[in-house]
Amino acid sequence: MATATYNPAAMTTWKLDPPHSQAEFKVKHMMISNVKGSFNGLTGTLTEHPTDKTLSSIEASIDVNTVSTGDAQRDAHLKSADFFDATQFGTMTFRSSKVQPNGDGGYNVTGDLTIHGQTRQQTFVVEGPTAPGKDPWGNTRIGLSATTKINRKDYGLSWNAALETGGILVGDDVNITIEAQFIKQ
Repeated sequence: MATATYNPAAMTTWKLDPPHSQAEFKVKHMMISNVKGSFNGLTGTLTEHPTDKTLSSIEASIDVNTVSTGDAQRDAHLKSADFFDATQFGTMTFRSSKVQPNGDGGYNVTGDLTIHGQTRQQTFVVEGPTAPGKDPWGNTRIGLSATTKINRKDYGLSWNAALETGGILVGDDVNITIEAQFIKQ
């Protein structure tokens, strides 16, 4: 059986469509419930091999200033030096280094995730990409969902407050979900 070879000319380039893409996060608040938030400032490129997805790659970034939790005061705190420090570290990035089938019809995509100036290797579990489809304007689109869990302290996001009843205000584990739509270039 022949193995796929890398041919840059055979690769398909897909640009992330920001109005139809979003990154969401969920973290424990006061150790009793989850607080959710989202980022809308996503950009990125998926370079897809037509027959061997393990030769594909993705680069993406998120504008930290687009954080939204439904509470303006909390959003301002998240942008402050206590958390993301958006003035100094205004962008989060991901650059894949490895794509592997995960046995569930999707892929495990591993790469460098940079948040708050700290870079760590992180794996996202990806559902998709979907089969290509045409939109009403003649563009070809695909979509995918990606999830991972990080420890925020690994990325220098260590601010917290002790609760009077014991415990902490903000949990360490953060669940991340990305819903992305791409347009063929």
